[in-house]
Amino acid sequence: MASEKILNEKKQIVSEIVDKIKNSESVIIFAYQGLTVSELTELRNQLKEVNSEVRVYKNTMLKLACDSLDINIDEFLEGPNAIAICKDDATAPARVLANFAKTADALELKCGVVEGTYYDATGIAAIASIPSRDELLAKFLGSIQSPITNFARVIKQIAEKNEEVA
Repeated sequence: MASEKILNEKKQIVSEIVDKIKNSESVIIFAYQGLTVSELTELRNQLKEVNSEVRVYKNTMLKLACDSLDINIDEFLEGPNAIAICKDDATAPARVLANFAKTADALELKCGVVEGTYYDATGIAAIASIPSRDELLAKFLGSIQSPITNFARVIKQIAEKNEEVA
C-alpha cells in the first residue's frame, strides 16, 4: 500500500517535469554543487527577474521524464543538478546562467531543451550569446532609423543651402 503511494507520487513528479519541458520555451540543466546559499539565492533572484524558475528534482526523476520525451541526458545526471525553466523567453535563462557562471566557478551548464530542441553545454553557451528580444528590436529599429535620419539631414542641408543662395 505504501509502495503504491510512493510510486504514484513519483509518477506525478515525472509527469510534472514532462509538462514543464513541453510547455516551456527553455529548460536548462545545470550543476550547482559548490555554490553558497547566498550565491544560489542570488541566482534564483536573477532568474526570477527574467520570468524563470529554478527547480531541483532527483536525477532519476529527470531521467525518466527525459526518456519519455526521447531526450538522452544520462551522461549529465551525476551529482546534484537543478533546472531553470522559462515559459516565455528561450534565451533569457541561458544568458543569466552563463553570466552567473563567469563569477561562480562552481556553476556548470550541462544541457537543455530550447524551443523543443536538445542542446549540450556548448549549444547552451551559444544560445546564451544571443541578444535578448528587446536588444534585437532596438538594433533593428536603430538600423531602420539611421537611413531615414541621414536622409532628413541631407534634405535639411539642401534647404539651408537654397535659403543662403536666395
